[in-house]
Amino acid sequence: MDALNPELPADVARCPELTADEVEAYGWQIPVGGFGELAQRRLKGASVLVSRVGGLGGMVAFELAAAGVGRLILAHGGNLRSDDLNRQLLMTHDHIGKPRIDSAVARLKALNPRVEIVAEPANISEDNAARLVGLADVVVDCAPLFEERYLMNREALRQGRPMVEAAVYDLEFHLTTFVPGVTGCLRCLYPQQSPTWTRRFPVLGAVSGTAGGMAALEAIKVITGCAPPLAGRLLTCDLRSYRMSQLKIGRIPGCVDCAESTGGNAL
Repeated sequence: MDALNPELPADVARCPELTADEVEAYGWQIPVGGFGELAQRRLKGASVLVSRVGGLGGMVAFELAAAGVGRLILAHGGNLRSDDLNRQLLMTHDHIGKPRIDSAVARLKALNPRVEIVAEPANISEDNAARLVGLADVVVDCAPLFEERYLMNREALRQGRPMVEAAVYDLEFHLTTFVPGVTGCLRCLYPQQSPTWTRRFPVLGAVSGTAGGMAALEAIKVITGCAPPLAGRLLTCDLRSYRMSQLKIGRIPGCVDCAESTGGNAL
């Protein structure tokens, strides 16, 4: 709580004020129970890293931009291909052969020009992981390859950033949030890289969109405190049958990534 006003949270002084235009623009969500104007101000003051803005991450970025997150850090390399378009809704057919990141930025700016976008025209690697995670308050992991996911996990732990973890396959998805010093981490959940997790896999765009919307909501929960996130719980969903389940997940003693994590800048 704020020392000068015990009715206000301690972070209120560093939450940017909303303009009249923003109050109007977000007028449908500010009245949501547990949300309010302070949550909207927290979103405006937050920076979120989204790794890959294809089918899954593109929907995450789209929903966060629509919700009014102040800054998006987007990492995605390569040029658009025709087989991307069944799920990558930030891309357009006339952009085939051109950098995916350019199309993503243009679409997000068209949706919400208030959002600042830091565009990294490369995937997460040893060269950029520490720098990009360091720019963010929250990380959303949507990368298709374990190498990228492990890099973000390591850096999120080292720098004390919560990481929303989302993945899709076929008609299924899973979702959780890792909080340094509080929950386990990606390496606890997957101690070793799965040999069946490959760059190309079967998926319908509607599955990516569903999972991406929920991952964006998870990031919003972490930033605003409007509802509890899935910290310590893995949500799995089979959209073939609409069956959902939650599994408690914990820290593995001796985990090479999070054994010494004690938290940090978690929101």
